[in-house]
Amino acid sequence: MLIVGIAGGTGAGKTTVVRKIMEQLPKDKVALIPQDNYYKDNAHLPLEERKQLNFDHPSSIDFELLSQHLKSLKANQKIQVPTYSYLTCTRNEETIPIEPKRVIVVEGILILSIKELRPFLDIKVFVDADADDRLLRCIQRDILQRGRGVAEVLERYEKTVKPMHNQFIEPSKRYADIIVPQGGSNQVAINVLASMILSNLE
Repeated sequence: MLIVGIAGGTGAGKTTVVRKIMEQLPKDKVALIPQDNYYKDNAHLPLEERKQLNFDHPSSIDFELLSQHLKSLKANQKIQVPTYSYLTCTRNEETIPIEPKRVIVVEGILILSIKELRPFLDIKVFVDADADDRLLRCIQRDILQRGRGVAEVLERYEKTVKPMHNQFIEPSKRYADIIVPQGGSNQVAINVLASMILSNLE
């Protein structure tokens, strides 16, 4: 089993990179595990309090469960990946069953920041992009997918996204085996990474 970790800042283009890589791989050989599915359940907090949580801090993610799931997959055991609602900031009852595959792709902003998680990752990738490009994508995504207004997105960016990026995400770049500049538009880097994974499958 090959576990590929793909990290990078919010709005860097990680999802695009993952999608383009997975398009080049046999569908029955690869599974995707997004870090965002492992946000801790905050149902015990009032909704307004939940909306103020810092979702870019490592403490917001259940990395213990994610590590346990990767350990189970390596042991050839099926896992149940949690699902999360950004609208209510709580975990859903539904889970996603994931069977062990030849390639597991783990994607998320903080996965290279966590010391306990890095040993599970056979290939560590950091998707890099300019701060202004990340902010634009962040605004578009949060408005369209997470029901937030422009002012709210900008306030969150200044208060949590930018400082957490500087404190945790940007420094984790030094742990990467491969850095993909220009995010999802760097087709050459994506092709190289996909070729590496395919050669491992063969």
